[in-house]
Amino acid sequence: MSTERLFSLRNRWFTVSVGLTAGVAVVSILIGFIWLPSVQTGSQFAGVWNAICSAAGVPQQWFVSTPVTSRVKTSQVVVTPTMFANADALSIGRGATLALRCSMCHGPQGVSQANSPNLAGQYETVVYKQLKDFQTGARTNAVMSPMVQTLSDQDMRDLAAYYAYLPKLPGYHPANQVVPPIVATGSPMRNIAPCASCHGAADHKTGTPWLEGEPEVYIRAQLQAFAAGDRHNDINEQMRNVARQMTPAEIEAAARYYAGQP
Repeated sequence: MSTERLFSLRNRWFTVSVGLTAGVAVVSILIGFIWLPSVQTGSQFAGVWNAICSAAGVPQQWFVSTPVTSRVKTSQVVVTPTMFANADALSIGRGATLALRCSMCHGPQGVSQANSPNLAGQYETVVYKQLKDFQTGARTNAVMSPMVQTLSDQDMRDLAAYYAYLPKLPGYHPANQVVPPIVATGSPMRNIAPCASCHGAADHKTGTPWLEGEPEVYIRAQLQAFAAGDRHNDINEQMRNVARQMTPAEIEAAARYYAGQP
């Protein structure tokens, strides 16, 4: 049995293995940090020092970022639960007069016969926000976009107050009707909250519309538009994130469920 120390420079195997390891490391550093970066084109690789820094992942400039400006207009409306606390009868009366120009699509009493959204009883914040979004371009529609351009902020508040004053369509769901899972429980594994948790029935989130009785065609079209990104006036992309995760069958089920009326 040999008594020679393993980790000793006198041990031929130790010195050879250490030397080979060091040699491989040096060659790898030269190739990875100098030769490979130096054959790349671009100012960040000019010079040995820049090549080494770039290969090591060191940024050329520290703490400097270029803001990315979105080309998609999004809603800038700030909605609060108390923003219509002071709506009075005068505002409702002015809104009723202004609503005469809306009756062709939304019905004389806010109930549409043309697959346009029913506005009767809709929350004031919802009507006001959508009108503002149409006016600013955050939401676009060939009919609505030009219609709102001449409206003042007070006009939009009056319209919102009037439509909220009208009786809303109630939910009509027979006892034997099965509530779609996407409405009742959502899909936690896909980060989808139940529709009912924001749009009434179970709870209501400020700024979200009452969906009961809305036309099936309209609900389906809006979900599809959110999923495709064609509609993008939802603050923080709540609806876009939900709609992208929904299957076509779930979109159909939600549209049929909310549109049900006797």
